[in-house]
Formats: sequence, C-alpha cells, structure tokens
Amino acid sequence: MRIRLSFIFLFILVSSIALIFYKSLFEEKNYIPKNINNKIENISIKEFNTENIFFLKNLFEDEKFMAINIWASWCLPCREEHQYIKNLSRIDNLKLVGLNYKDKTKNAQKFLEDLGNPFDIILSDTDGTKSIFLGAYGVPETLILDSELKIIKKHIGPINSKIIDEIKNLTN
Repeated sequence: MRIRLSFIFLFILVSSIALIFYKSLFEEKNYIPKNINNKIENISIKEFNTENIFFLKNLFEDEKFMAINIWASWCLPCREEHQYIKNLSRIDNLKLVGLNYKDKTKNAQKFLEDLGNPFDIILSDTDGTKSIFLGAYGVPETLILDSELKIIKKHIGPINSKIIDEIKNLTN
C-alpha cells in the first residue's frame, strides 16, 4: 500500500512538471517593452576610452534620429549583428551611438579593431546603470530615439536586415 501511494504521488508530480514544460513551449516569448513612446531624460554618459562626458541631447547634430546600440565584446550575438550595425551606419538622418556595456576597455577595442567601428561615437557603461536607465534588458539591444529623446523603436536582441528596413522606414 505504501509503495502504491508513493508511486501515485511520484506519477502526479512528474505529470505536473511535464505539463508545465509542455505549456511553456507554446507561450509567446516576445516581450513588448513598456517604454516605447516614452521620453527619456537627458542623461550624461562617459565617452568610451576618454574622460569626456556627453549628454544624450547634445549628441544630435544635423540628424533627426539616433540609434543607440548596446553591445559588449563578450556578447556572441553582438558579433553576429555587427555586420548589420555597419549597414545601420549608412542610414541618412541617423546618428549611430554605441554603448559599450560592462566591458573591459582592451577587449572592446580589440572587438572594434577586428570587426570595424561603425559608430559615430562610442559611450561607456562600465557598471550597467546607464543601460538600465534606458530600459535595456541586456545585450545586444538597439533603441531608436527622435530629437526629443522619445524612444520610437526598441529591438531586443541582434538586429538583422528586416530590422534595418524597419528603421529606414522610420527615419525617412
């Protein structure tokens, strides 16, 4: 009798766990950021490899839009998306800002030497607080801001040619 109860309990436990895993296979995995169309503050961020401090608003020049790509040398998807970031840098009316996230300077420099530097300017976020303030979940992530610092598009994960087309349509 004791063995039978143990078997029934074990069967129910294993069945419950299997059901939970099975249901999670079919759940939507895309998360919609809550800060789209929100205006961010004009925060200050240190320039990569110097002691210069910039305010986001001051990075706009003649461009109407800014793309902030949050990346790190230790991030494998960042390496995969880098060829697309180079394509992103060719879009008119778009200033491409790289935000190096929790990285060692020499590793980030090597990354850019090996793959090329498509960024108009690179900023540094050594402790991750600036990225969190921007609403980032991790790396890579790309935010498109208008000149009023309003987030008009946010892409979590590596960008691809489809995302570049969407950004081109937004900036025209």
